[in-house]
Amino acid sequence: QVQLVESGGGLVQAGGSLRLSCVVSGRTLSSSFVGWFRQAPGKEREFAASIRTSDSRSFYADSVKGRFTISRDNAKNTVYLQMNSLKPEDTAVYYCALRLIGSTSYSYWGQGTQVTVSS
Repeated sequence: QVQLVESGGGLVQAGGSLRLSCVVSGRTLSSSFVGWFRQAPGKEREFAASIRTSDSRSFYADSVKGRFTISRDNAKNTVYLQMNSLKPEDTAVYYCALRLIGSTSYSYWGQGTQVTVSS
């Protein structure tokens, strides 16, 4: 059974940094995409970043480009999201998800971790 567990969320002041972790169990990271999504109160869930685990090619939403960095450690089966220069509008529940290469959707999701950025 594939499980994803996020951690690293918290309260930070604007301009600060946080690093989120997503530990994947039940399968290796190979041949997959791992993505970070976020959902702010009253808003739809949106894509933030993803990484193709085979070659570490990464993708970012325009809203986080240049501030967030996604990376992976295959040995630890973990994907990270380093978030710098945080803004109040980054406040959301952050979810990681896994999509197998060849699949059109993310099939596995974590429970989410809260990130709150104060002004």
